[in-house]
Amino acid sequence: MFASSELIVNPDGSIYHLHLRPEDIASTIIVVGDPDRVPKVSRYFDCIDFQIHKREFVTYTGYLGDKPLTVISSGIGTDNVEILITELDALANIDLQTREVKPAHITLNIIRIGTSGAMQADIPTSSRLVSTAAVGLDNLMNFYNLPQSAEERAFCSALQQAANLPFTPYRVSADTDLVNLFAEGSEQGITLTAPGFYAPQGRQLRAAQTLTGFLDRCTSFRMGQERLTNFEMETAAYYAFARLLGHRAVSLNGILANRALQRFDENPEATMDNLIRFALEKIVASDL
Repeated sequence: MFASSELIVNPDGSIYHLHLRPEDIASTIIVVGDPDRVPKVSRYFDCIDFQIHKREFVTYTGYLGDKPLTVISSGIGTDNVEILITELDALANIDLQTREVKPAHITLNIIRIGTSGAMQADIPTSSRLVSTAAVGLDNLMNFYNLPQSAEERAFCSALQQAANLPFTPYRVSADTDLVNLFAEGSEQGITLTAPGFYAPQGRQLRAAQTLTGFLDRCTSFRMGQERLTNFEMETAAYYAFARLLGHRAVSLNGILANRALQRFDENPEATMDNLIRFALEKIVASDL
């Protein structure tokens, strides 16, 4: 039984941060960073049965055809993802009244639709990229017992040495079936999840950096046939918590910047709208 200080339930029976109850979410959940992107996804739903806005967490649940879908915003960063996925899992797999784990596990399908910057010259702006795996540069998994394969650990050790990192990153793969669902016409690659937008992604404005040349080292890094393809700020945490909690996750990235060519998408709104419509079409046609 989880103590009230550990599993916090609001007076209306909703989970603490998200202000959601179990009946408020579908088993297929689209996650976005920007709260303003939630209505940009849900405008394609046939109906919306529920919506709530609490902090940066905006949630709409409805139907597209006969498929129940939830779209929810996380805000920016892996720390927000920890709260989001932990509480979504609690809604699915903990009885909030008895505070006990439910006897039958419910697997959530978590599909991130977000923006990203490519670090390789051959990945054009306005394209979409499916993250087959993600490498986390944040320290969140130092607080969790994340199982990793020998191959994942070797990749991270090699990257640590090549990029001159003062810490060891972590690597986690996406759900293979979800990758295959969205693979058609998409780039695929290994995403680097950064704990910031500027220095942790090799950008420098006025503040001095410690890891000079970081972007170039990440761009040139190779291990066998594998390379890093793009930067963003949440994917590794989604994949890690999916592994920890028994869910399925995939990250779909709209490529708005190409760092190697120093270009930015001329029409980022169209790029993201195309990605949203692509994702929804694939979801509707699937057995999710």
